[in-house]
Amino acid sequence: MAFKKIILPLVMLLLVMGSNAGGIAIYWGQNGNEGTLAETCATGNYEFVILAFLATFGNGRTPMINLAGHCDPYSKGCTGVSLDIKSCQSKGIKVILSIGGGAGSYSLASSEDARQVATYLWNNFLGGQSSTRPLGAAVLDGIDFDIEGGTSQHWDELARYLAGYSKQGKKVYLTAAPQCPFPDAWVGGALKTGLFDYVWVQFYNNPPCQYTSGSIGNLEDAWKQWTSAIPATKILLGLPAAPDAAGSGFIPVTDLTSKVLPAIKGSAKYGGVMLWSKYYDDQTGYSSSIKSHV
Repeated sequence: MAFKKIILPLVMLLLVMGSNAGGIAIYWGQNGNEGTLAETCATGNYEFVILAFLATFGNGRTPMINLAGHCDPYSKGCTGVSLDIKSCQSKGIKVILSIGGGAGSYSLASSEDARQVATYLWNNFLGGQSSTRPLGAAVLDGIDFDIEGGTSQHWDELARYLAGYSKQGKKVYLTAAPQCPFPDAWVGGALKTGLFDYVWVQFYNNPPCQYTSGSIGNLEDAWKQWTSAIPATKILLGLPAAPDAAGSGFIPVTDLTSKVLPAIKGSAKYGGVMLWSKYYDDQTGYSSSIKSHV
């Protein structure tokens, strides 16, 4: 009987560890000195790579991708990224296009505008057809909502239109990067649809709900609110990969692994950690340091 008593807790421990294993999501595209997309995926550190950003769209604007120093979209110079996207996907990594960003020019004027933007995204980045695909023929895995300006209107409708395309074969993953004050001012309404697969909440540049040295209370309270109130498959802890990557909210590796992750990994919705960004991760090696703990 003693033998069984020893084995059972071990089996349960393994089950718990397995069920709450998380991954790392990384934003790539806003610094030409961060290596190629293929090199990013070759590190083996990331489960998701988020391309930043489609920064201009909606309300009559001509949609325009901005990948900083990586390529020039105006001369169709970003189509070469297609091979890198396929390289990443061959490793089982999901590659997602982020729309919005902190410095973009975007908004949705109406339900019809949301439908048109969804159609554009489908035809130019997802499973549809277009002669002007900015990243070439590769079919991305989904769309990330990093909405930090414009208005809070019609994002729920955009999510519904995009989710509708999943019926045409390959699933269109929907992700979002809200700020940690709950509910998010921009996409709070969209997140209520329950259509989002992964939500990486930005626990930085937001002192009321981020970690401060020695104090996990604010972060833990916000985490519990997000994981209990948002109907998403998984919630990820969004962090800066270096002190310089954000105005505030950087968590030293030892604090993250010894204090923060143990406090949040018990949630059934725990999905891992999101980092901003590949460039800063290169400076610190943050993802490599935390990978075995996430």
